[in-house]
Order: sequence, then structure tokens, then C-alpha cells
Amino acid sequence: MTLTVIGCARPANVAMNGRHPWTHPGHLVVGSSDEPDNLNPMYAHTDATDAIDALVFAPVFRYDQRGEFVPELATVVPTYGNGGIAHDGKTITLHWRPNVTWSDGEALTPRDLRFTWRAVENKRNNTKLSAGWDDISAIDVPDDRTAIVHLKRPNAGILGIFGGGGGAAYPPLPEHLLGKLADLNTAAFNANPISSGPWLLKAWNHASSLEFMPNDRYWRGRPKLDAISWHIVPNPDVLIGQLRTHEVDLDQSVGDGKVRDLTNVPSLTLARHRSANWRRLAINCTRPALRDVRVRRALAEAIDWDRLNATVYHGINERAHSDLPPDSWAAPTIPFYRHDLAEARRLLDVAGFHPGPGGTRGNGTTELRFNISATNKPGNEQAEVQMQQELRAIGIELTIKNYPASVLFAQNGPLYGGTYDLEWSIDTNAPDPDNQGEWSGDFVPPKGANTSFLRDPIITQTSDAAIRTFDRTKRKALYQKEETRIHELVPAVFFYWQTAVAAYNDDLKGYRPSEYITDNWNSWEWSI
Repeated sequence: MTLTVIGCARPANVAMNGRHPWTHPGHLVVGSSDEPDNLNPMYAHTDATDAIDALVFAPVFRYDQRGEFVPELATVVPTYGNGGIAHDGKTITLHWRPNVTWSDGEALTPRDLRFTWRAVENKRNNTKLSAGWDDISAIDVPDDRTAIVHLKRPNAGILGIFGGGGGAAYPPLPEHLLGKLADLNTAAFNANPISSGPWLLKAWNHASSLEFMPNDRYWRGRPKLDAISWHIVPNPDVLIGQLRTHEVDLDQSVGDGKVRDLTNVPSLTLARHRSANWRRLAINCTRPALRDVRVRRALAEAIDWDRLNATVYHGINERAHSDLPPDSWAAPTIPFYRHDLAEARRLLDVAGFHPGPGGTRGNGTTELRFNISATNKPGNEQAEVQMQQELRAIGIELTIKNYPASVLFAQNGPLYGGTYDLEWSIDTNAPDPDNQGEWSGDFVPPKGANTSFLRDPIITQTSDAAIRTFDRTKRKALYQKEETRIHELVPAVFFYWQTAVAAYNDDLKGYRPSEYITDNWNSWEWSI
């Protein structure tokens, strides 16, 4: 990952103690446009939840800023070399850190990991995604220092489910608190969890802020900061204003069109880096007209993606060929869809959709009228309006229907409930390329996150085969085959890899943005 500082200016009025006058020593104020939809990661679907959960929970492993595993509750990352992974790939041994506790003082042991696996597999729980966990046949806990994970079959991505955030990665949950519940769907813990990580949730003031205090029982010791205030600021102009006036110390994701507004703000550092967040146009393949791949392909070819990137998104982001990061060892070679209106019209003609009296295409029973949904952000609507105009040129009408993130990504919301037509949002990747949870027919909601609802046997078989071997050469070839098939069937159009820009008070020390999952991976090291 490349980190570039693109703006840093210092004023003359630095306080005598070496800090700026507006800095509150020990108290960091973070501004975020989104609010978590749930704090139990088994149910949560938003980047905001990944960020908050990294503060509250200790996973078995964390990812560092380069996407490499960092031991957290485990003392070492298991490999063939250290004996942690059996040669048949079906047994993983985790060596547990001693004397780790929950914030209420109860011991945090491998039994909590075993309980979490059972909770994920409990059919009464509306778990968002169980990929990987389904491959576990048993977790033996011979003592408080050891977990032996037995797999039904090899799974090269298995360590990822024990990692810090994203997809089906869940940290251990407290058996002593949740073990007697029939299900966890409405547990009070989901909004007010106890902590195993560096921070305690002191208060969640919905639509306003989340307030955190140090977890004195965190195994690494008390964090350097005394408090974190996580302010919810949905309006990007307001958030930019608060950065300019120093009411907010940190915005981890400055909007594409707002970077120039902050380049000369005194004592504010802007750090730009590629993140493993990819924006896409998702297509619900179960909707009547969208079942036809020719219609989906026409959508992909009618929109001028380069123009959209250059105008609405200011050319900041890197165009995406697939959902695997370009610096991944598994990155495939996939072409972009051509911008070709004539070909898009031809595809619709062949599919039997012809222009009606008003210009909108139909086939006698179905008109090409679709809803497009995103979160309530100005940039999203600008992009949707541009797509609306370009699709109208080939006889497709779009109606914009946006939602708060907590509604759009809710377990029973439009996306996971399958009631949308087109959806415009950002997804995120873990370092391992395993993506079957998003494309396999085995992981259509409510069993997973395949929210395009595409059931293709080739994608299902190939994505599964790719995690049944630890051989990277074989895996890379399988991902090339899978991504080629995705490109052919168009369940989504991959648009860009997000160039994340973090803006922060340069009194903040120890902050190191990460390409993967969340920048909060080392929050115990931050100081201000």
C-alpha cells in the first residue's frame, strides 16, 4: 500500500505545550458520515460497523496496514511451517493468549470462539454470512490456551473468518453473556456490547455520536488516548466545515469532491492511499427484465464509466476490472465493458425490448423501468442522475430511490431482501481473495451476501474450488476463470477502487491508514 501526504500546512499559533490551541489532549474527535447498523458483526453490513467493531472487539487476528495478519487473541499465525496447519489442510491449531478477559472481568478463552461458531451455525440466528464457518466440523478446546479447529474439507481462506472485519469475519462473542439465549437476533448486546478490544462503548447516541472510553482490561494495556468521540455527520459539507474549524480531529474518508476544500487548512494532514473498497453497480438478477443477460450487458455498455469517474468522482479513484484488488496476488486480467450505445441498443432489440410511444422500451408485458438505490449522499445521487440520463438514451428509465445506510444494508432491507433493481454502493475486501460469499449460488440471502441473487453453477463451483487448495498458482487460475464468468454474466459492473483520503489534525500521532477493512486496526497506539 502506498501512502501519500498531499497537504500539510502549519500555522504560527501553536500552543506553548507543543499542541495546537484547538487540540484537546487525550481526546480524539472523529467525524463519520455513516452510523453502524448493528454492533454485533454477525448482523452488520456497513463499513461503519467494521470501524467501530475494530475498537470494541479483539479478533483472533487483526490485519495490519499491509493486509498481513497480526496475532491478537492468538499468539502466532498458524502455518505449515510452525505446525499450526496440518498437512492435509483440515486441522488448524490456535494457541491462545493467556489471561485475556472481557471488560466485565470474565475470562476470554477459546470456548468463546467455539460458542461463536455455534452461534453462526444456529439456524435461529439471522447471520448475515456463514461462509467459512460452514466448513468447520468441530472446535476442540482441550484447555484455555488451545483451540483445535477441525474442517470438513480444506479451506484456504479459513483464517480470514478469524480476522478483524469484513465479510464473514467475526470476533469471539461472550458465551457467558449470550450462551443461554435461544438466538442473538434481538440481544441487547447487539447495540451495547461488552468489550474485548481496546475501547469500551460508553454511550451510543443514535444519529449523533458514539462515545468511547479506554478498556483498562485490554490485554495490550490501556490505550494512549483517554477518550474517542465518534460523531455522526451525514452532511459532507458540515463535516468539511468541522474539519476546517477543528471541531473534528479526524475524517477517515474525505469525499472525492471535498479534498480540494481541505488542502490549505492549517495543521491538517491529508493522506491518500488505495483502499480495498470497490464501488459497483449491483444488478438484481431475479427481477423480470434483468434476468436476461443481454439487458444487463446493455446497462453496462450504455453508461460512460470513464466520464462518470472523471466528473462526479473527480478522477481520484482507480477504475476497477473486478472485485479483486489490482495489487492482489490473485488479481485477474479482465477487460472493461466498452461504452457502445449502438451495441447496447442492438442487445435490447435482440432481447425483444423495443421503443414504445414515449421512447421507453418494452416487450408487450414488461417495460424497462428500474429503480436504482444508494445511500443518502449527494455524490451518489449525482452519479445516479448521470446514469439516468445516459440510460434514457437507449430507452431505459431509472427512478432514484435512496435510503439511509442502516436501512439499505439491513438484513431485511432492500438489498438483502432482494426488493431492489439496481444498487450503487461500495463493498470491501479482506486480503484473501475468497469471494464466494458474494457470488456463489450457495450464499444467496439469507444464507450470505450474494445480493445479485445470481445462481450460476460455474461461478458456484469455481469459487468453491478456489478455497479448497492452498496452492496459490492453482487458486489464481481459478479466480481468473470465476472473474471471467462474472464479467460475461454481468451481475454487477465494477466501477472503481476507492482512493481513500484521510484528513487529520497533525497533533494525532500513530495513525496509519490501512488498505484493508478499517484504519482503526491500531487505535491503542494513537495519541493526541
